[in-house]
Amino acid sequence: MTTRRTALRGLAAGAAAALAGPVLAQDNTAINVLVGAASSMDATARLVADQLRSALGRPAVVLSKLGAGQRVALGECKRAAPDGRTLVFATSGPFSVYPYIYNKLDYDPVADFTPIVGISYFDVAIATGPMTGAGDLKQLMEWQRAKKDAVFASAPGNGSLSHFVGISTSLATRVPMTHVPYKDSGVGIVDLAAGRLPMLITGLQPLIEMHKAGKIRIMAVSGDVRSPLVPEVPTLKEAGVDVVSSTYTGVFGPAKMPADVVKRLHDAIVPMLTNAAMNEKLAQLAMTPWPATGQQVSALLVEERKRFEHLVKASGYQREDA
Repeated sequence: MTTRRTALRGLAAGAAAALAGPVLAQDNTAINVLVGAASSMDATARLVADQLRSALGRPAVVLSKLGAGQRVALGECKRAAPDGRTLVFATSGPFSVYPYIYNKLDYDPVADFTPIVGISYFDVAIATGPMTGAGDLKQLMEWQRAKKDAVFASAPGNGSLSHFVGISTSLATRVPMTHVPYKDSGVGIVDLAAGRLPMLITGLQPLIEMHKAGKIRIMAVSGDVRSPLVPEVPTLKEAGVDVVSSTYTGVFGPAKMPADVVKRLHDAIVPMLTNAAMNEKLAQLAMTPWPATGQQVSALLVEERKRFEHLVKASGYQREDA
């Protein structure tokens, strides 16, 4: 009997070690969560790191790797060992849009990464300021239509969801507008409020304070439902523009991560997306939880690539050097 108990204890210990995998190795090595965008993306990455720290009982830190539209962070993740110690929190754009807007990327959006878990999705918003005096989206489009040199600005610039919502809005309304990229939404909002810019498309969250202060006006949001943060603001469809578009976020690792490590990380992170307190924190960042598996993330990216391939061709967008 004693021998049997010893054997069972040995089997249990072996099973636990197998489940733990390299991501739970008791060497106290930190899990690094790379993030290539600021503001709400950085804040959400920190919620992910907090969850990993709590669930796995080991250090987890966020490393900000800004630059090149998240490509700096993605490159560092791509080059890391596939042991679960280096992850990247990113939007769907670099995996679904960038292949069609850049001549050559220094990564393969499919072969170089392992999708682990979906985290959230968010919308962008169209806003205007004192330059146009528009009270709603229809008036804004009429103001733009009357201009021979009409422009719209987007942040964080070329290839972002904001940029393509602008392109989609231009196509849907048949209002020709030239795109002006802003690397930072804060600079764009200052220019909008100062009357130097007629129209800005960017993430909803950084616009809200100035909207509520009456210094700018949010015309519409890009999702399929209104945002609870600004419930008075219609969706693009409600405002008469047949455009619905959200961007998705997820956690990815390098290629060839072991399946047990992927599962362990997924299972560690998912509880935060069903936790009421965490959901409230995400809502304040204008994020909606999206607890998807790695396979579901992959499937979404396949559909996103089809959609953006068509949109890029329809828009006449000229590819750029990465």
